Parts: sequence; structure tokens; C-alpha cells
Amino acid sequence: MNSATTVVIGGGIAGVTTAFQLARRGARVTVIDDGGFGQATAASAGIIAPWVSSSDGSFYEAYSAGGGFYPEFLSQLEGLGIPELGYRRSGALMVGTQTELDGVEERIRSRVAAAGSVAGEVARVDSARARELFPPLATGLGGITVSGGGRVDGRILRDAALSGAIALGAAHLVDAVIGIEACEGSGWRVRTTTTELDVDAVVVAAGARVRDLLAPLGTTVGVSPQRGQIVHLGLRGVNTSPWPTLHPFADHYMTPFDGGRIAVGATRETGSGFDARVTAAGQMSVLQKALALAPGLAGATILETRVGIRPMGDDGVPLIGRVPGADGLWLVAGYGAGGLTMGPLFGDAVARDVMGEAAPELAHFGVAAA
Repeated sequence: MNSATTVVIGGGIAGVTTAFQLARRGARVTVIDDGGFGQATAASAGIIAPWVSSSDGSFYEAYSAGGGFYPEFLSQLEGLGIPELGYRRSGALMVGTQTELDGVEERIRSRVAAAGSVAGEVARVDSARARELFPPLATGLGGITVSGGGRVDGRILRDAALSGAIALGAAHLVDAVIGIEACEGSGWRVRTTTTELDVDAVVVAAGARVRDLLAPLGTTVGVSPQRGQIVHLGLRGVNTSPWPTLHPFADHYMTPFDGGRIAVGATRETGSGFDARVTAAGQMSVLQKALALAPGLAGATILETRVGIRPMGDDGVPLIGRVPGADGLWLVAGYGAGGLTMGPLFGDAVARDVMGEAAPELAHFGVAAA
């Protein structure tokens, strides 16, 4: 399908990486994105360290493979002369009590060894060393470091992938998609508020909104919106660039960026719908957990709170692949909080599948027939 015309619906990491990889393979691509508030990619804390995750099974295999694909993906963008990718390999630090760390050290070492050089090396560190690596940390917590852990600014990487796609000939339309329908004979018609496009293939990568886009076609998608609030703190005059991402034995984390900025979060508000507001309870929850873990941040400035609506697979796994009974229609959704790690890998896999190439990565994440 070298002359394929494809619309990719969605301007988050799932959509732009798919468009970039399609454009690399010679497809004529149009990315359609409504530019709306609440995009998960734009709000994400951007941790790329799957090897310290507690996930397992096929989800972990995909998560780890996503981390392993990053060097190749970044190299592809760098090859186009894109100057800023927003990525730094600054390491990951899992912190906890001695008993907690004893319980996961073997698993982490095994995973890092299996991942190879991209994951780096593992080391056990005492409380003093943990605080050297992350100075605001509470006393009494030891750690496990994974040197290959990284972090990425989702907004910068998203824009870089979109710029790469455009440099390779893709078009970008800022508009809202109001309908997808099969054309008579073959192909698809994508209707927006201002235009209609007839194409060979459509990739629906519109986050949690994929459910509403595909429902009129009779396709039920098990993806639901989940609000995540992430607070960004500022430490004036502190060089946070080399600090590792911080992972306690809980559902929160910290991601240091350049310039004294630290993202702390996040809430996991199932049932939120598409309400992308910052709430008092959400902000309080994030800050309480952050200061319990790192009391040295008490004097930090609150810079902003970012809100993303995560697309959560109802079964806890992504839904990626061809839509059953709809030739030429693909779905990419349900990454949850793992989109920035898995997005580039599966963007490449979906692009290969659209172009008629092998994409074995999709085998475990297909879209079930209604």
C-alpha cells in the first residue's frame, strides 16, 4: 500500500507517532487534531522506566519493548534535524524500606538484564546515597537505581514527532472530527466541522474519545476516560537536571526536569468523564503524598497543575490494531498512563500493519469483535 492515503485522528503521542512512521514509509498522511484541553500526552509526567513497573504479562512485555524502542525512535527524529526532543536519560530511583526493596530487587535485576544496554545497570543504594541522588527525599529510605531510566517532556516530543511527519510530507489539520463513515465500494470518509476527506485508511488514535467516534459504526470500544492531575513545582536556583525519576511503593511519582522543575503526581480519577478541571481535592492529594515522600519540597513554588484525561482500557490493557469487520480502519487506544513509553513502538507497528508489513507486536492487543 505504498500509495496509501491515510487519516490519523488524534494529535497525542499515539497519533503523531503513527503518522510519523506512516510518512516514513511513503504514505500520504493527514493528522487531524482538535487541539482540545485535557490531552493526556500534554499533561504526562513523562517517565520512561518500564523496568521498575509492577505490571506483568503481555502489558509488561509491551511496556518494556516500548522503552527498548526509544533509542531507535529518537535517532529517527534526530536524523531529520529536529533539534529538541525533550528527552534525558537521567536514571530511575525506586525508594522504600529495606523489606520493600528486598521484595522487588531480584525482579528488577532480571528485567534490566533481559532488556539489555538500553536499561543500563542496577544498583542498591542506602539512605544517604538516595538523598544525594534526590536531595528533598525523606530520611530512612533506601533505593534501587536503574541507570537507563529516562524522562521526556511529552509536549516537546509530541511536537517533534508531528514536525517529523510534516517534514516527510504529512498534512496537519486542526479541526474536530464529527464522523467516520464507509465509502461506497471501499475506503473511508472522515467528516470534520469544515471539510470531508476520502481516504484508503483511518487510524483512530483520539484518546478516550475513540469510543464515541466508533460507536456510530457499531463498534464497542472498552476504553474509558480517567482524569489525572499533576502538580509542577519549582526549586529556584537548583540544578535538577541530573536527578532521577522517583518511584515509591505507591501510586505516585516525581519527575525532575531542567531548570528546577519537578512534576509530582498523579491522581487516578476513574469516572471523571472528560472534566479536565483542577480540583481542590486532587491538588491536596498530590501535594500531601509528595511532601510525605520528599519533605524537602515544602518550600517549592507551585508553578502549575496539568490535567490529562487518560484513555484507560477497561481490562487494563491497550486496544491496538484493526477494527474487526471494518477493512481499512485501525484503533490505537487504552495506553492509560503508559502512552509516552509505548506510543512510539506501537505507532511504528500500526504503520507497518497499515502498509501491509509484519507487525507481530499487535498480536496481544487486538480489538475484539462486538
